[in-house]
Amino acid sequence: MTTEKREKQVLLLSFFAGLAFAVAEFIFSIYSHSQSALTDAVYDLSELVFIALLLFLTPLFHRPVSEKHPYGYFQVESIFVIIKGVMMLSVTVSVSASVIDSALSGGNAVNNAQVSLFQFVLGCASAVIFLVMRRLNRNLSSPTVAAELLGWKLDVAYSLGMSLAFFVSLKLEGTALAFLMPYFDQIVAVLVMVFMLPESVKVLWGAVREVFLFSPEPALMEEIKEVCRPILEAHHFSPLFYDVTKTGRHLWVAVYFQIESGSLGVDALSEAWEAANAALGARYPECSCELILTP
Repeated sequence: MTTEKREKQVLLLSFFAGLAFAVAEFIFSIYSHSQSALTDAVYDLSELVFIALLLFLTPLFHRPVSEKHPYGYFQVESIFVIIKGVMMLSVTVSVSASVIDSALSGGNAVNNAQVSLFQFVLGCASAVIFLVMRRLNRNLSSPTVAAELLGWKLDVAYSLGMSLAFFVSLKLEGTALAFLMPYFDQIVAVLVMVFMLPESVKVLWGAVREVFLFSPEPALMEEIKEVCRPILEAHHFSPLFYDVTKTGRHLWVAVYFQIESGSLGVDALSEAWEAANAALGARYPECSCELILTP
């Protein structure tokens, strides 16, 4: 199976599983009047729009670079990640306003035992989906699939965490904290959105950096230098600086270097170039490396 087909397979699994979860959460939110369940359903529905668009665009991400498109279509993926980030932030703000308004209006009492059981079932189902997707994702280097895996991993932690929280809330009955019971659903919903917000901002900022061709994070730069350093030293190349750009799923590395001797053989440069691309390719599957001699 080709990489493109495997990527589509993972995205289709995520789409249909997310659709089933969103429908279940929406029906449960109507039945139980749980705003935390409704919040989760809204997030999942927003995610489905993003996945549906990517399913049509995935073939573009596998087209080779050309003179007309020197960076291929990799930046299209980054642009859609930005759209996703903005969309998730908008959903967070609008749902937060609704939840806070409900809390100020006197709260919203729900059957905490019922919500706890529902979230436990969702958490277990999410764990199964996550494990299947991770198995299908072997040897893929798609940031889109990686983002989907992270999303399902967060869903597992979120659902099981909510299940535990609502189970613990049952112990509040008959205590001095019993007055929190009508507000517990709103409190959990707000905590969920606060938990999701930093991740949405992180994804959005990372995509913005890629669209404007900013250098990647310092940790990634250091990893690339660690991989290239022994190869350059073996050929007596002295690196001046590294020009690293990440666009979507592809990593572009240009190493500017000088030599001690007055001339450089074509065979030596070719050997170093092949070694650098092989080493970086083993670490980052979607990677292109250039060695540029500087006078």
